[in-house]
Amino acid sequence: MPDQSSVPAATLTEIRDLLKRLPGPDLEAGSAAEVRQRELLKPPGALGRLEEIAVWLATWQGRAHPRIERPHVAVFAGSHGVASRGVSAYPPEVTQQMVGAFVNGLAAVNQLAAETDADLRVYEMALELPTGDITQGPAMGEEDTAHAMAYGMMAIEEGLDVVALGEMGIGNTTAAAALACGLFGGAAEDWVGPGTGLDAQGERRKVEAVSKALQANAGALSDPLTALAALGGRELAAIAGAVLACRIARVPVLLDGYACSVAAAVLHKADPRALDHCLVAHCSAEPGHARLLQLLDKRPLLDFAMRLGEGSGAALAVPLLKAACAVHNGMATFAEAGVSGRAQ
Repeated sequence: MPDQSSVPAATLTEIRDLLKRLPGPDLEAGSAAEVRQRELLKPPGALGRLEEIAVWLATWQGRAHPRIERPHVAVFAGSHGVASRGVSAYPPEVTQQMVGAFVNGLAAVNQLAAETDADLRVYEMALELPTGDITQGPAMGEEDTAHAMAYGMMAIEEGLDVVALGEMGIGNTTAAAALACGLFGGAAEDWVGPGTGLDAQGERRKVEAVSKALQANAGALSDPLTALAALGGRELAAIAGAVLACRIARVPVLLDGYACSVAAAVLHKADPRALDHCLVAHCSAEPGHARLLQLLDKRPLLDFAMRLGEGSGAALAVPLLKAACAVHNGMATFAEAGVSGRAQ
């Protein structure tokens, strides 16, 4: 785990410069994977999205025979000042307590990561120092935001086959709803949901908090990175940084639920191609997620009505990628099996 104090100084200007120089896909590897898919012992398209996943993995891993041997689950945790506004069914101290559960192997994501032989790392983002209350002003300054993004970038190691991203932070669906509304417009009601299980009165408080946050930070919304600083959180900034680092290293990414997808959407808003190396693992039960995925033009792999966060949906999708690699690499071609191909 990188030491936050050792993260080199970064600026949002430097982040913007990186976004202007994003590497593209390896089209040669992708084309070779497509050719192999046409030759495999099956009717064209018969394996549906498994075929698409295999080609997508080949394109971003840069090899015609993709593999998932080193899956990595990264969960970033942060504290939010807006949590004091009663926008969650749980108190703010649950963030730190849940990080302890992750570390001790007690949470859902621990079990899901273990089942798929994925390495799980939890990254604490200054949990003792909540971000500013977004209903009163910005969550973070630009320097703090750039530092959190740089920390997320440093969390991406060499040699990973896929990175599944997740988050933990009481109050972060409020921050995510405010950030999504700031990035894509609409009313607060369009983006707010029950989060950890709010009742109707709690949702009304949450809508009010998001509305106030947008008013308090109206001057920061013209740029996606300043919007992230004003309305997001350290863990959301770190996720955006991790997504950016994966793109630079051409590592495929699985995004988890609502908050994680909103964090990544900051990069999409800066460059619509910035999430081409990402798949959305599942559609969260949080209503704003489906709306966001339409705007991002992302079709989730799973829809299990999950809303847990903590990377659980992303970890759950890793076996699908493994299955796609298995059939892509292990199946015989028509010629190898001595089976007649499609009639002309």
